[in-house]
Amino acid sequence: MIADDWILRNDSSASVTTFVSPQPVEATDDAFWDQFWADTATSVQDVFALVPAAEIRAVREESPSNLATLCYKAVEKLVQGAESGCHTEKERQIVLNCCRLLTRILPYIFEDPDWRGFFWSTVPGAGRGGGDEDDENARPLAESLLLAVTDLLFCPDFTVQSHRRSTVDTAEDIHSIDSCEYIWEAGVGFAHSPQPNYIHDLNRTELLKLLLTCFSEAMYLPPSSDSSNTNPWVQFFCSTENRHALPLFTSLLNVVCAYDPVGYGIPYNHLLFSDYREPLVEEAAQVLIVTLDYDNSTSSSPTVDGTTTGTAMDDVDPPGPDNLFVNYLSRIHREEDFQFILKGVARLLSNPLVQTYLPNSAKKIQFHQELLVLFWKLCDFNKKFLFFVLKSSDVLDILVPILYFLNDARADQSRVGLMHIGVFILLLLSGERNFGVRLNKPYSVRVPMDIPVFTGTHADLLIIVFHKIITSGHQRLQPLFDCLLTIVVNVSPYLKSLSMVAANKLLHLLEAFSTTWFLFSAVQNHHLVFFLLEVFNNIIQYQFDGNSNLVYAVIRKRNVFHQLANLPTDSQAIQKGLQRKKKSPEPISRTNSQDGVSMEGSRPAAPAEPGTLKTSLVATPGIDKLTEKSQVSEDGTMRSLEPEASQLSPEGNPPTALSDGEPWSGEASHSRRDRRRLSSASSSGQWTPTPDWVMSWKSKLPLQTIMRLLQVLVPQVEKICIDKGLTDESEILKFLQHGTLVGLLPVPHPILIRKYQANSGTAMWFRTYMWGVIYLRNVDPPIWYDTDVKLFEIQRV
Repeated sequence: MIADDWILRNDSSASVTTFVSPQPVEATDDAFWDQFWADTATSVQDVFALVPAAEIRAVREESPSNLATLCYKAVEKLVQGAESGCHTEKERQIVLNCCRLLTRILPYIFEDPDWRGFFWSTVPGAGRGGGDEDDENARPLAESLLLAVTDLLFCPDFTVQSHRRSTVDTAEDIHSIDSCEYIWEAGVGFAHSPQPNYIHDLNRTELLKLLLTCFSEAMYLPPSSDSSNTNPWVQFFCSTENRHALPLFTSLLNVVCAYDPVGYGIPYNHLLFSDYREPLVEEAAQVLIVTLDYDNSTSSSPTVDGTTTGTAMDDVDPPGPDNLFVNYLSRIHREEDFQFILKGVARLLSNPLVQTYLPNSAKKIQFHQELLVLFWKLCDFNKKFLFFVLKSSDVLDILVPILYFLNDARADQSRVGLMHIGVFILLLLSGERNFGVRLNKPYSVRVPMDIPVFTGTHADLLIIVFHKIITSGHQRLQPLFDCLLTIVVNVSPYLKSLSMVAANKLLHLLEAFSTTWFLFSAVQNHHLVFFLLEVFNNIIQYQFDGNSNLVYAVIRKRNVFHQLANLPTDSQAIQKGLQRKKKSPEPISRTNSQDGVSMEGSRPAAPAEPGTLKTSLVATPGIDKLTEKSQVSEDGTMRSLEPEASQLSPEGNPPTALSDGEPWSGEASHSRRDRRRLSSASSSGQWTPTPDWVMSWKSKLPLQTIMRLLQVLVPQVEKICIDKGLTDESEILKFLQHGTLVGLLPVPHPILIRKYQANSGTAMWFRTYMWGVIYLRNVDPPIWYDTDVKLFEIQRV
């Protein structure tokens, strides 16, 4: 039997028994139903404590009509509050209590497939006059709920500042106000910054929490590769039916981008004063990214090609997507708006890196994963924003925090999703020439990171962090190696001068990836060697002059290239190589990496605490699905290359959750049919390498440029060493700096860039990642905890 807790005022156990009994309580019995939103002051935490999960499920199973009436009556109260404008304290309390009650109950409606359609049905007799003809015009309950919440988010003296001198007689009519005049914060499309009001912030936060709960129906459906699988709640909320769509989109975006958590520069300020803005900012960021969950790969929304100079919001733009939030985001175009967004996101992403002389004196925010998803959406849906980001060195203010997060999370299995989104953003940026050019800026900001000390550029920082991820990250990051090296390939033609530390890191990776046991132990491992050779070729052909450190490192490690050129292909050598693997369990040798001293003040990357909760993710598509090849012509423009038939791998199965030990199956170079022909399956069904398979790719290794460089330079360097008795690097480097290979190298190859392309596989990955973050971050109250979610699994490390 349901306990008295169900009633917020515990004064009527008889009516509680009535509620759970199969006997329905009449919807007209106001005295009974009003107990649920009684005007005593409660908090959302109280409601969660008073209404236990087991009892909600009991009512759902044993008294379905009473649960249906409760939901209907709670929505009705919200609608009445929105209609009246919530002028009295009592009305506001009723609205907030209904809000909290629905936030508590909705997940239990969504987890039961039989109930899922309930909010999309109309309630009999819900028309104004109670007659049949009213029923036909009645809105589904979900629509009434969403429209009431959006009205309440622009309700004077409840969630926004009233523009009138307050007396009850002249209170504004909520239906006649123009909510565009009540946008919550200055920024995009709005210049006036309203006076902060913490009560309004608290009320907005509760309403947004309810919205997020409405949208969370997506968590109760299994992952599917069907991109037409739209969330009906989000679809309606972001449609023209929502008259507040524009001011609400703008309010959410501005509240997030204008937030400054440092507390006006006063140390320990955040410990003295409660920050009511932060919970609102977190909730706003989460609602925003959920409304922007839209599969771009199937849409024809307007994008501007990098080589054109269209002005944003041109009249000739075709209409954008039906989702108004995506539409508005894609149409932002003013430079000052871009500057406001970029500065805000960069400031918040950099917040965990802010080092102060006084420990814990600055506030640390926790919603960087939501910010990364938001930044991804901005770049993916608004190409003009992407070009603005890359136009100046400001992009480095995004790069450095991302590299910090990647380096910090590399050993932590619960943060594998954070690793992926960071790498995806860098892959997207690396498809643009300007990103590679910007990386040449010297790196002078000394963020304490667990990496070797170096003097150099942002490109050095990127390579050193990637090396650290590959050599000392955990096992589950292996699917990202292709992506990490693709980013380095994309930027390599533009890197003017690598430091000796970074050059040695690249050579160490080649050394590790070209051991026979690594090359022969998995069908796609040789791709990593191809990527690294492409990096060296790009730098030697296009940036030889400033890269004496790299050339010197290549000469010192010349035996690695000779061993690759002479890689054995007979069965006996293949078996011998694989035997070596059994003796050497380390995925990549960490010796010879010359790590040196880590930066002062840095902490080593730590694994997750045992018992940490994490959510599963669907597998990401292989690099061949994630990117398309473009060739850079002499004038700097790019043209897309048609994929060759041999490079298209057949469509895989829909993505499935990737377990910890599952091998990765993304490959680009051979179709499955070719691979089956070239390699054999042993009796256990395991893949085994064959001489034909090794020959099929060994013959394509792009070694000509490097071999020619070694042929020309090695004798000269050796001669200098003998003639001058040199053992000093600096003299050899000086010689290499002034050397030239003009006319001695093969004709430069065209630059190939692998640009990220939208696809439904990554759209699904983003959906599971985003909802997983939201699930784990909403612990007070724990909105979805212990409900039967289907989109991902909740696992403990």
